[in-house]
Amino acid sequence: MFAFKTIALRGLLALAISLAALTARDAGAAETAAPSIAIHFTFDRPIDASMAPFFIAAKDGNFGAERLNVSFNSAAGSPDALARVAKGDSELALVDINELMRFRDKDDAAQIKAVFVLFNRAPYAIVARRSRGIHLLPDLDGKTVGVADGDLSMRLWPALAQQNGINSSHVKFHKISAAVREPLLSAGQVDAVAGFSYLSAVNLRDRGVPGGDLVVLRYADYGCEAYGFAVVANPAFAAAKPDAVKGFVRALIAGVNASVKEPARAAGEAASRIDDGDRDLELERLRSTLIDNILTEEVKRNGLGGIDPARLERSIDQLAQDFKFRKRPAAGEIFDDRFLPPVAGRLIN
Repeated sequence: MFAFKTIALRGLLALAISLAALTARDAGAAETAAPSIAIHFTFDRPIDASMAPFFIAAKDGNFGAERLNVSFNSAAGSPDALARVAKGDSELALVDINELMRFRDKDDAAQIKAVFVLFNRAPYAIVARRSRGIHLLPDLDGKTVGVADGDLSMRLWPALAQQNGINSSHVKFHKISAAVREPLLSAGQVDAVAGFSYLSAVNLRDRGVPGGDLVVLRYADYGCEAYGFAVVANPAFAAAKPDAVKGFVRALIAGVNASVKEPARAAGEAASRIDDGDRDLELERLRSTLIDNILTEEVKRNGLGGIDPARLERSIDQLAQDFKFRKRPAAGEIFDDRFLPPVAGRLIN
């Protein structure tokens, strides 16, 4: 009987200790676990593979690991996306940093800043056909270039033309709808079109235009200093929840790294979010983006996401050759580096 009581007491004691441990663990978890922060993220245009780093970061749980609950939506251009951020409808957005400069120049504009530059080189380009006698940028003399309404690249054309000794009056710019940009060039109704290198060139090859007949005249190859797409933040959100913005940036960097290592998987994730998305087409688009716009020599030296202040100043001057600022912004008014991790955490492996 004594032995039975001893065994029973030992069992009860062990059970009590286990329950106490579980209670303490649950209490500790409740104290340390923070609720996830909702972030409404806006892309300034329809989805394509250049956005794959965001989607692969979501797929791999990088945002969740930062205790962020990120949802995605699309706007009708950078001005629309910036307006959403200004109103607080979106906490963060991906926009053209050059459009941000123009947006901030308006009366009573929200003091939105970029916190991460995804495209170290702007994707602006003139895509032309060699069969029309165009091989280099100066060959546009006397040619007709189709330009979609609102194409921001035209804001940087005066500086580009001046740098390359081109008389702009000798180039005929034909306003067109973005929807018919590639069809018109494919049909030979224009000699060239202005657009993004990773969109127009890839689309034209997909339409059956021989790759050997296409020449992509990237602005960046002819002296354009502009940066491209960047993540911007609502000022109030960034001030109230700086750690959330930092966490988003860290997750996005992980997404870029994953896209570099596994471009087929990343492109597939982007294609799955596009109606009738073509994985092979988006993979070609992603590879073009990584090579031409994201993994530049500047990024390889200094890491993802940041800017060279002197270069950004020069790009502002180039934009100012067409856009008349009421008050020319300084680089520090456009880009805020406080949310970036140290360089060691931004280098591409």
